[in-house]
Amino acid sequence: MKHLPNAITCCNLICGCIATGFALQPDYGTALAFIIAGAVFDFFDGFTARLLKVSSPVGKELDSLADDITFGFAPAAVVFSLLGETTAGAFGPYLAYAAFLIAAFSALRLAKFNLDPRQSTTFIGLPTPANALFWAALATGMHDQMAQLPYAPALLLAGIALSCWLLVCEIPMFALKFKNYGWRGNEIRYGFILVSGALLGLLGWTGFSLIIVLYVIVSVFTNKCKS
Repeated sequence: MKHLPNAITCCNLICGCIATGFALQPDYGTALAFIIAGAVFDFFDGFTARLLKVSSPVGKELDSLADDITFGFAPAAVVFSLLGETTAGAFGPYLAYAAFLIAAFSALRLAKFNLDPRQSTTFIGLPTPANALFWAALATGMHDQMAQLPYAPALLLAGIALSCWLLVCEIPMFALKFKNYGWRGNEIRYGFILVSGALLGLLGWTGFSLIIVLYVIVSVFTNKCKS
């Protein structure tokens, strides 16, 4: 049983590899599905390790490696394919490689998370699963529209720069971690969950892109109010 959490983490990593393969085809909907599956495994590996009391340094390092594949490299592959489809001209194919900055900054964000004691109950910067879900959902829901926009490459490059900055910025962002399940003290969390459910109901899995935008806006707003 002591190897079960690491086995679940490996399932997360495999989901990321499969998502990357589908992203490069490109099949954005299936890539999104495997990123979501990876997020589920990512939740249960830590949960299982705490339940069985078998946390280990190896498990922590393996978890970060798996997360960078599923939530760093896979979304980078999604954006790489999007840029490849929307850019033209002599420099078009080379611009697409800018997408892999997402994988590099995701790795940096994960390394900072492992060493930052401030992130036990909240996050500092955008969590990598949120960034991955945003890009995969955006590609799934807006692919046809973006393919017709003449300025889509510029928007995508700006989006890459913004998401890389959000991953490593010093902006506190709330976590869906409950100390208790009462309404008091959890208003933002419950409100966010309700709105997210409504967006998913209206837009399907592609609603994740708007949910992540909402998550960033709410985090920035609540941080401003506290200060």
